[in-house]
Amino acid sequence: MTATLPHVAATPEVTRSAPTIDAGRRRRLQRRRLASDLLVMAFWASGAAAAALYLASGGLADWTSAGGIVTGVGILAGLIGTDFVLVMLVLAARIPVLDAVVGHDRAMAVHRRLGKPALYLLLAHGALLLIGYALTAQLDLVAQFVQLWELPDMPLAFLAIGLFVAVVVTSLVAVRRKLPYEFWYGVHLLSYAAVLTALPHQLSVGGVLAEGTVQRVYWIGLYIVAIGSIVVFRVAEPIVSSLRHRMRVERVEWIAPDVASLHLTGRRLDLLGARGGQYFFWRFWSGRTWWHAHPISLSAEPTARRARITVRVLGEGTRRMTRVAPGTPVSFSGPFGLFTDAARTSPRLAIVAAGIGVTPVRALLESGDLAHGEATILLRGSTDDAVFLADELRELAGRRGARLFRSVGPRGATGGWLSAADRARGVTIRSIFPELAQSDLYICGPQAWTDAVVADARAAGVHEDRIHTERFDW
Repeated sequence: MTATLPHVAATPEVTRSAPTIDAGRRRRLQRRRLASDLLVMAFWASGAAAAALYLASGGLADWTSAGGIVTGVGILAGLIGTDFVLVMLVLAARIPVLDAVVGHDRAMAVHRRLGKPALYLLLAHGALLLIGYALTAQLDLVAQFVQLWELPDMPLAFLAIGLFVAVVVTSLVAVRRKLPYEFWYGVHLLSYAAVLTALPHQLSVGGVLAEGTVQRVYWIGLYIVAIGSIVVFRVAEPIVSSLRHRMRVERVEWIAPDVASLHLTGRRLDLLGARGGQYFFWRFWSGRTWWHAHPISLSAEPTARRARITVRVLGEGTRRMTRVAPGTPVSFSGPFGLFTDAARTSPRLAIVAAGIGVTPVRALLESGDLAHGEATILLRGSTDDAVFLADELRELAGRRGARLFRSVGPRGATGGWLSAADRARGVTIRSIFPELAQSDLYICGPQAWTDAVVADARAAGVHEDRIHTERFDW
């Protein structure tokens, strides 16, 4: 049976003690931190190296007039902006080492944050070069623009800028919410075309990347790494892995009016190396679903022959997915994510899940390295029917000796992440998890709700290294 939520009359005083971490987990955390720091340094160093190579190769020699200074600043803006774009491609390439260090969701968060700075730098690049060349040649801007347009490969450069503008504008949250996913995804693919169309003018116009220079070798190397990462990890590896494991839909099982479990069959699926809590990008090869890959977590630990995902219908794409016929071929990319026991640093485990966020929690409980009585779980739903996989979670909690609570009901006018009734009774995150100071906190659910739980956990003194969330993203 699910226990009744404990409550307290008053909020205990917040204390912020340093995490208690066993030796093995401490070493694992330190290795991940070191790898993360090295990756961040490498990304920033790539831009600094591009600027340094330009300046060291005689770039400053032309900074002797107003036109030369404006032109030089424009060149620097273009080099750094292009470097940002290539870094964005690497972050979006689903490279396993990046996922193991920072997680794919966090890599994509950085990818999104770089979009506008990269675009601003590239726009500044074009504007400053136009002004700088005009000042040097003593021409008006229109005449100078015509001259630039007539140079080899420059029309492609202007096309690339237009494509970048389209990609960044459609990626803004306010704009993206109003667009059909199909349209947004099609426009976003133009970023690859933009990178390729920008390359020729870098190699043919001006002397910055002239043939035989170190800069030319460096930039060609950066392009090979960025484009190669996309080709290898987003195209070739998923094809090879999908052909190797030959996964197909075995059956679709509806567990709620808008939630279905897709049972998949294949060969040697245990060799995928997936851990409970991780997710894959799934593509179902039917006439209505083949063009769209969905990031969905496993809802059960894979066996050698079978895997399972559980999907909530949230739009036309997921609706079509839940209606695929048995025998439909499935291709995939993954596994991804740090929502696993590998990210743990503490002796105890606290889990909070809402809605379809219970699916990685269910897989985590099944496959995680948990001692008896080590975990405490809270399931959140607006109604009893919205607490999915409840019977399976109850059985797994009993097997693991975990305490299982539910908070069911609307949140009320004042918001919060618990039900209004539980908050009125004085239930808090500290009363649900009395050993929160010695626990890792795993949270999975809708983004706004997850943010509310994270804010409450931080206010309760939970160390940042102990808060684990996962956002499935493209």
